[in-house]
Amino acid sequence: AVVTWTPLLSEIEAMPNSTKVFDSGKIPGEIIDLLVVNTETLKANPDFGKALVGAWYEIMSTMSADSAAGKAAREFMGKASGTDLAGYEAQLASTKMFYTPAEAVTFTNSAQLKTTMKYVAEFSFKHGLLGEGAPDAGFIGIETPSGVFGSDSNIKLRFDPSYMKMAADGKL
Repeated sequence: AVVTWTPLLSEIEAMPNSTKVFDSGKIPGEIIDLLVVNTETLKANPDFGKALVGAWYEIMSTMSADSAAGKAAREFMGKASGTDLAGYEAQLASTKMFYTPAEAVTFTNSAQLKTTMKYVAEFSFKHGLLGEGAPDAGFIGIETPSGVFGSDSNIKLRFDPSYMKMAADGKL
């Protein structure tokens, strides 16, 4: 058994006797690529958060551009991912990307994010990923702008759109 992502998936599927048993397309929005920073580190170093978010959206702007620079960025990323431009662009086509901070803020502020995190916590609990002693999926807390799923006193993941909002407002 292998867990992988496109473009490597295409190579595995081309192998004899390989069978795809699951595809994340069946659970849209539940697998979220994140940029994660420790809460205390971010509080102590807000300029770090600003620099990180600024760099993130600078490259997102470049890689999504229909320009020579955008194509060069996607080619580089494709090669770094073990594929070529076409393979990387196929991956991007099957992935919901938040190319602008405003898109990411809207997503993070949505009530759907809290619901999605409930599903993720339930899956994680069912498969023993919350650690020994976790009595249920709500053992840990996941904080979103629309509220907390799980324990308010044991928050392990926070979705904080404040730095993305600064980027969207041009205030980094």
